[in-house]
Amino acid sequence: MRDSAVDCDVIVIGGGPAGSTAAAWLARAGRSVILFERDMFPRFHIGESLLASVNDALAAIGAADIVRAAGFPQKWGATFMSADGIVERFADFAEAPGVPMPQTWQVPRATFDQLLLRHAAASGADVRQGCRVIDIVVEASGVTATIQATNGTSAAHAVRGQAVIDASGRGSVLSRKLRLRIDEPRLANLAVFSHYSNVPRREGRRAGDIRIVSRPDLGWFWLIPISAELMSVGVVLPRTAARGFQGVDHGALLERAIGETPAVAALLANARREWPVRIEKDFSFGSRAYAGDRWLLAGDAGSFLDPVFSTGVAIAVESGLEAAQAAAEGLAAGDLSARTFRRYARRQYQRYRSFRRFVLGFYTPEFRRQMVGLVHAGRPRGGPTRSSRISLSESYADRGGDGQPRDIAALREALHTRRHQSQVQYQCVSPMLGATLQQPEGHLTRVCERFANGGRR
Repeated sequence: MRDSAVDCDVIVIGGGPAGSTAAAWLARAGRSVILFERDMFPRFHIGESLLASVNDALAAIGAADIVRAAGFPQKWGATFMSADGIVERFADFAEAPGVPMPQTWQVPRATFDQLLLRHAAASGADVRQGCRVIDIVVEASGVTATIQATNGTSAAHAVRGQAVIDASGRGSVLSRKLRLRIDEPRLANLAVFSHYSNVPRREGRRAGDIRIVSRPDLGWFWLIPISAELMSVGVVLPRTAARGFQGVDHGALLERAIGETPAVAALLANARREWPVRIEKDFSFGSRAYAGDRWLLAGDAGSFLDPVFSTGVAIAVESGLEAAQAAAEGLAAGDLSARTFRRYARRQYQRYRSFRRFVLGFYTPEFRRQMVGLVHAGRPRGGPTRSSRISLSESYADRGGDGQPRDIAALREALHTRRHQSQVQYQCVSPMLGATLQQPEGHLTRVCERFANGGRR
């Protein structure tokens, strides 16, 4: 029975994928939830490519069929391209072992996020949009949130709960108050993006691929088909590369980056920009803690590193589900202490640390050469485009019974062996396939650890 001194069991801050997932699961589990969302949905948000790992989480909150019925473009894999378009490599999720449902989605976030928020309300959560949480006070007896209407039409008021899940994104209420954020100085990147129409796509299952196009300056482009008409197009530039664009208007910056990247310029030759150009920066950070007495951080409120590998929504949905389950366990046990949430916090930290290794490695020349291959190796200059398929089954062929490689040293040696190139490339980009999220300390992390450590073994 809920304490009569509180208004609900759990307060959820934020109606994005993490918050909506947490609220939906708790409500379906019989817990009373009040979710506060600052904005009125639908609203624009970047981060439009999902991973197959979201499928289990969507099923757990009863939203899988709703998402499937929405008609989003199907995503079966990814295409990796060199800047000049000479090299193309494909990864197909269907070949990844241990993934029961490899097909996932490309989504316009305004539509997807509204769908999940409505599902949370339909599941029984009390969803209140246009409400900003301006303060949180955590006491031994409960949690008090101070709420202010975004439009300023009503006075601030207090809402009491037994616990709080902060899923309010990079501007996290609790993270700011407790000074938890740790900026990642090695990832001071800049992202510039917009939506385009009339961008050509491949036929069949490859039509829904996210395209990742590498740039010589260690930046990269994404091209994501988010609807039958629109393609999300963005460039991510490391700090050193972004310096060359100082003083350039956002729109001009994006157009210049497109023009400097032949593969992207060719794809957008007849395209039309349909949205204003937007920019994001300083988006890479971790957290000193992911949970404490009566509180948990989920999604971007806890950490975010980089849009590469499309983990943003996947981590948000999965951590939202895990936070809800941890809160429910604590409520059932009558113990909402940091000790109760220790396993949840450890899981989030391990996920962050694992992904960080891949991301740091991605922005090194060695990693890029492994990802797209030696552009001219074995092919006369001026010859046809080299396209190949990354063999996922071969990548996992030499495993022991515990799923780990028989010889880590041999895998590391493969980094220098051209005949194993496709296998290593897959292992470097495997976070896109969800494998690393399921095995945060697995062998794929160790393969890329060398890159993150500056090439040292």
